[in-house]
Amino acid sequence: MAKIIFPEDFEWGAATASYQIEGAYNEDGKGESIWDRFTHQKGNIVNNDTGDVACDHYHRYQEDVELMKELGLDSYRFSIAWPRILPAGKGKINQKGIDFYKSLVDQLLKAGIEPSATLYHWDLPQKLQDNGGWENRDTAKYFDEYAQIMYRELGDLIPRWITHNEPMVVSMVGNLWGEHAPGFKDYQKALQVAHNVLLSHGMAVKSFRESGIDGEVGITINLNHVYPDSDSREDQIAKDYCDAFNNRWFLDPVLKGKYPEKLMDLYQNKFDKPFEMEAGDLKIISREIDFLGINYYSRALVEYDESEFLNFKSIKPEDSDYTAMDWEVYPQGLTDLLKRLDQEYTKKPIFITENGAAYDDQIAEDGRVHDQKRVEYLEKHFQAAHQAIEEGVNLAGYYVWSLMDNFEWAFGYDKRFGIIYIDYENNQKRILKDSALLLKDVIEKNGLEK
Repeated sequence: MAKIIFPEDFEWGAATASYQIEGAYNEDGKGESIWDRFTHQKGNIVNNDTGDVACDHYHRYQEDVELMKELGLDSYRFSIAWPRILPAGKGKINQKGIDFYKSLVDQLLKAGIEPSATLYHWDLPQKLQDNGGWENRDTAKYFDEYAQIMYRELGDLIPRWITHNEPMVVSMVGNLWGEHAPGFKDYQKALQVAHNVLLSHGMAVKSFRESGIDGEVGITINLNHVYPDSDSREDQIAKDYCDAFNNRWFLDPVLKGKYPEKLMDLYQNKFDKPFEMEAGDLKIISREIDFLGINYYSRALVEYDESEFLNFKSIKPEDSDYTAMDWEVYPQGLTDLLKRLDQEYTKKPIFITENGAAYDDQIAEDGRVHDQKRVEYLEKHFQAAHQAIEEGVNLAGYYVWSLMDNFEWAFGYDKRFGIIYIDYENNQKRILKDSALLLKDVIEKNGLEK
């Protein structure tokens, strides 16, 4: 078998998000988040699960860092809970919240693991939501103030900062489809949220530059490479609209300083004013970043459907493999996506900030978790990433999602993405899955056999 070796300075890591793992939702001065509110309203989440306890990482972070060290992680991507720092989203700082993240970062550094911090992974302070949330332009200003606090407190310890995780999900899944907090179904609201989130990103990039921190700042965008179901003109139209909605609505403002014209024209025809935007906003949003983070899980395969507002409908091939999320396993989409980003958007370093799969994992009789499907999924996607590097893409690192099983948003604890199994029924016992051992081996060799 041939071996594939990654570049010498390639970074291997795993990722998590605060609400999904921390628990301690009302401890040590933390304020309420929109996810605290959303999950406590019956019927929003499978099994009415909440993140009140989650993986209890807030109390067990030292144990979790030891597991990261055992795996040999180069880097750990975590997110900071805004309401743990500023319970009301602005104003008075909660020192105990800052102390928690300082302790976590200290543990990581002692373990030889580079911390990579995401400032916003969806847990908006509820107090800000009560005043309009991300639909209110002032929230961008408050986010920037929060970012400045974190730069000041931890900027000398954290070399890589991500402003936002998946603004598409924040805006569309939370405000158009209503599946995530805050649970609205309003197209214009979703478009305004998307714009203001991107605006806050640009503001936080400016503050990072002005802070003088010797580090990097970027953003993470979830992307699908889009394929038409056929070569027909109609399916090409469907592909273009899907790409504009899923990808370009967020890539273009950040990296090109504009919104996709085709989609903007459609929105302006449908709405008198799709969203409020001030002169100079796009210049702020497109401030230069140091790297681009991408989250990739599957491709989008679409066909034309004139009954749909955006003229496309997603289709599912019957002969494909699917994860427990019912997402198609399609590694080639990662290679194609990375090449497209390199050719059309940026030559700066790209990090795969999330990639992974949910499967119905079980503890075997030997006490282990043999997640062979996830092992195969990761091996194929590692190879797809390497292929992109071979073709000239500046791919600098790869974070597996997720370090551990956790609260999977609307699905609660019903879906397991982790490479570490969490035995929720048995004192949250942590068990390294076979996929964790795969990652450990890949890190040791900086590559794998194919």
